[in-house]
Amino acid sequence: MTARCLDLSRLVSRVGHGPATGVDRVERAYLDALLGRGDPLFALCRTAVGYSLLDRAGVAALAALLAANGPWPPPDLAGRLSGQLPEPRRRAEAALRRLALRSCLRPGLARMLRAALPEGFSYINTGHSNLAARGLRAIRGAGGRISVLVHDTIPLDFPDFQRAGTVEGFERKLRAVSEYADLVICNSEQTRGDVTYYMTEFGRVPKMLTALLGIDPPPAPGPMPDAVQEMAPYFVTIGTIEPRKNHALLLDIWEDLARRLPAEKVPALVIVGQRGWNNEPVFRRLDALPEGGRVIELNGLDDAARTAVLAGSKGLLFPSLAEGFGLPPAEAVALGVTALCAPLPVYKEFLAHNIVYADPADRYDWATKIIALTAASEAEKPAMAAQALPTWPEHFNRVLAIV
Repeated sequence: MTARCLDLSRLVSRVGHGPATGVDRVERAYLDALLGRGDPLFALCRTAVGYSLLDRAGVAALAALLAANGPWPPPDLAGRLSGQLPEPRRRAEAALRRLALRSCLRPGLARMLRAALPEGFSYINTGHSNLAARGLRAIRGAGGRISVLVHDTIPLDFPDFQRAGTVEGFERKLRAVSEYADLVICNSEQTRGDVTYYMTEFGRVPKMLTALLGIDPPPAPGPMPDAVQEMAPYFVTIGTIEPRKNHALLLDIWEDLARRLPAEKVPALVIVGQRGWNNEPVFRRLDALPEGGRVIELNGLDDAARTAVLAGSKGLLFPSLAEGFGLPPAEAVALGVTALCAPLPVYKEFLAHNIVYADPADRYDWATKIIALTAASEAEKPAMAAQALPTWPEHFNRVLAIV
């Protein structure tokens, strides 16, 4: 049986950073799927001081800690010497080192892997983390076969939307994957085309596999947040508040609706997500929202509360300008909630006619469709096609057959 080594650097680095992102959820799905199999399993994590390697027992223990968010031990000596790291990360890394089969400083990675893992082990990285050329070269040098899941190439496609340094860092990672990966797993044909384009420019295109991400069944709704209780009818948008997600369009539309409609006819807009980067004009508009108005901002919701807000809405609004996959529209479809989205190729690839499309350049069309959805009864909602959403078992049947 193939020994697999899953990189968990992202999940460990995200401890203490609030609700899981889409990429976090994918790494967690791989963790749960591999733990559920009988194959030899290891995990590799990059830390502030080097690397830690876990065997199956250590992986299971770490998975339980991540699921419960602790309890995490106090920082160990290495953590205390890493004072620049947030306290939750230092505590998570202390737990990691306690559970580790072996740990090493950065130059010792290849030696540690050769000593602990069988020749031909399969290294799997799904988190866009720990993709430096030096590390991948060490894994290759230790006899590992490298598979990397690429979620999108958005930092290269839309550099103006990114934080300082992000574009250069992402390009270095993608170049390293191009050079060292044996397999690139793409979450959609859209991503596959984008990755192929850039890697052709870099000079090497590894073997490619497209495997749509699974859409988890929605968790049971939790209590509706107090701030939303009296807002009906309302729409919701979900995602980090950054330029690519195009919250500015929705704020413009709600200003138009407030001018055009009687106050009692204006639906509410619930903006769910953490504030991101390079979006100061939108942040200023959010800060200026009147208390008790028809637009509110919520962050820090857990999955159950987020499900409650989405399920109770008139629809999900998702005018994002680019997505490698885009989980919120799929989650809306899974709940039977109408999703109004920009006509991105990836949605047509796996959601087809199950969502409503509107060009983000056409504010009037968006407003018209929002007004129509506000007035629609349950029976008048747009019909959804009888199309099954992609599942994790389907994804892993494709991936683990060759990884």
